[in-house]
Amino acid sequence: MKRDYYEVLGVSRNASRQEIKKAYRKLALQWHPDRNKSSEAEEKFKEINEAYEILSDSQKKGAYDQFGQAAFDPAAAGPFGGGKTYTYRQGPFTYSYSNFGSGQSPSKNPEFSFGGFSDPFEIFEQFFGGASPFRQQRIPTYKIQIDFMEAIKGCQKQISIGSKKRTIKIPAGVADGQRIRFQDFYLLVDVGKDPVFQREGDDIYIAQKIPFSLAVLGGVIEVPTIEGVVKLRVRSGTQSGTVIRLKGKGVKATGRWGQGDEYVKIIVAVPTKLTREQKQLLQKTSQVGL
Repeated sequence: MKRDYYEVLGVSRNASRQEIKKAYRKLALQWHPDRNKSSEAEEKFKEINEAYEILSDSQKKGAYDQFGQAAFDPAAAGPFGGGKTYTYRQGPFTYSYSNFGSGQSPSKNPEFSFGGFSDPFEIFEQFFGGASPFRQQRIPTYKIQIDFMEAIKGCQKQISIGSKKRTIKIPAGVADGQRIRFQDFYLLVDVGKDPVFQREGDDIYIAQKIPFSLAVLGGVIEVPTIEGVVKLRVRSGTQSGTVIRLKGKGVKATGRWGQGDEYVKIIVAVPTKLTREQKQLLQKTSQVGL
């Protein structure tokens, strides 16, 4: 017995089309076999795609709401019975999918939908930014180097393709090693390093030194973000290695909703040379438990 499609996607029966799509994208990213190496990932991914294929199509969704799984059961002569299963193979990779009642492969059936993608392999390209390993390359790939902040904010570049010069737009938030699809070629992006910021996914990480006195007494410091300098309050007694999160100060997600955070790691600079008076003061404070 198959699970309820609404339960598979984790949405209510009156969920909007946008809510269904958002839930699908999140789960497909989580369970894609090329990212999730668990033994159940492949079956989960197939189940998620099957659920979205039904619930994203108004006719199929209506039939499912009325007849349940029987709407797609050939033996039950449902309105979408008689489906077929197709399998693509490319090297060590295999991808299977089913269509319900069309009787045609997707290439011959323009109404067939892989959850809003033109074919199942575009799921990989949409989520992971690179060309799908399932699809053989048929168009050339070129490489371009851009600065860290150009990748964060987006930029325009002029490149030479064959004998022609073209102006292209690099989207904001592009990641190092990401492959961007243009009309007749792919562009592989090489992002340079930044002396201050480190990036992991959509999050930004920095190390911020503060004086020993500020760590003890607390105060306000200025820290850099990709959008400019912001003020950050440091609590008294802050220990070296403390990480403070700046919500929404990371990278704006490319091709999907959301924005990452910035994480500030506090490094307390311990003085190596102290005057006699400073040493005496520290000795007094240590005696009172500070």
